[in-house]
Amino acid sequence: MASGSTKAILAAMFANFGISIAKFVAYLFTSSSSMLAESIHSVADTSNQALLLLGSRRANKHATAEHPFGYGRERYFWAFIVALVLFTLGGLFAMYEGWHKLQEESHGVSNAGWAIGVLVLGLFLEGYSFRTAVKESLPFKGASSWWEFIRHSRSPELPVVLLEDFGALTGLVLALAGVSVAAVTGDSRWDAYATISIGVLLVVIAAVLVFEMKSLLIGESASGRVQKDIAKAIEGTEGIRAVLDLRTEHIGPDQLLVGAEIQIEPDLDTEGVATAIDLAEARIRAAVPIAKIIYLEPEKATGSAPDLVASE
Repeated sequence: MASGSTKAILAAMFANFGISIAKFVAYLFTSSSSMLAESIHSVADTSNQALLLLGSRRANKHATAEHPFGYGRERYFWAFIVALVLFTLGGLFAMYEGWHKLQEESHGVSNAGWAIGVLVLGLFLEGYSFRTAVKESLPFKGASSWWEFIRHSRSPELPVVLLEDFGALTGLVLALAGVSVAAVTGDSRWDAYATISIGVLLVVIAAVLVFEMKSLLIGESASGRVQKDIAKAIEGTEGIRAVLDLRTEHIGPDQLLVGAEIQIEPDLDTEGVATAIDLAEARIRAAVPIAKIIYLEPEKATGSAPDLVASE
């Protein structure tokens, strides 16, 4: 895992751990349902960052006979678990707690100053974590939008941390609004509405993460740009006329499987074909360092070379 991802995860984990303790203390003084929802949310986020670090560590295991392509997809699996934890422990719990609060007799939030102070502190801590995640994501995001980065990133950690931190900041604003209005009006239903809103927000974020991690677990191809770089590297090799078919699949964020059917010059002998394949593999790895496993199938040229278009 890239050092930028690790830095963003650690910043989020320590921020969430600290704020979760403060939120629990504030909940004990205020009995605010939105404070309880935010407390559970922070605990879930802290455990999620620990799971991401675990996935990174397990992904570094060496390939075995049972897993010949290695364990790179461990990072996708644990990111998928993170989405499930966020959905159940964060989102569903908050929605249930808000609904339960609505069934109680309406009354104001006691000691609202505690809740407001902790929520403001949480905004600063989560803001620092979110800023770190944004800063570390910029080199990978490039010119694409943030939504495109989250949708098409083959590395799960930074999109997960970005969405979690965004959800945490939005949840804090909702909780702050709910507690403040409940304290002013003496009607705890506003606190319950804020709690339910936090739950809905977390469920939506979790659903996005589940969808994205499912796609990565099944197996996604390299981006269109990377596929074009691979095709260019192959076709620029002496003795190779064209790429007839190219297929790629991420077996981990930093590990790419490449398979291609190539059209070679008709006058090459067996040794010439082997030399051309070796050169092509070296050119692919130079152009795309994450191309760890490469299979090239040669075919003698019989006509004009077809055009290969790599798409996203």
